[in-house]
Amino acid sequence: MFQLVWSPVHIKEIEATTDQIERIELLYLIEMTQTSQNIDVQATRCRAEHLLTLGLGVADAAHLAYSESLQADLISTDDKFVKRSNVIKPAVWIGNPVAFCEKEELL
Repeated sequence: MFQLVWSPVHIKEIEATTDQIERIELLYLIEMTQTSQNIDVQATRCRAEHLLTLGLGVADAAHLAYSESLQADLISTDDKFVKRSNVIKPAVWIGNPVAFCEKEELL
């Protein structure tokens, strides 16, 4: 069984979405999947800051640090982010949706 988790950065990205219907749908999805997630905020912030020094962008560093803090696979459609992240040897699996399905033998 899988559980969708999201980082606080997703809220900021969704709020910046210009398409009102898409924004409402995404916020609804987050509301429906909201679970309590216990993380060490300070350690996650420090990890994100370190990832910034390795060349990741602010949002990408935050997403990866958050995934690592939850020990959760990170699925992204941003192939450049996936490639850059895998070069730095993250503590979690990172890949695109098809690679995730293949990894989990869902295809």
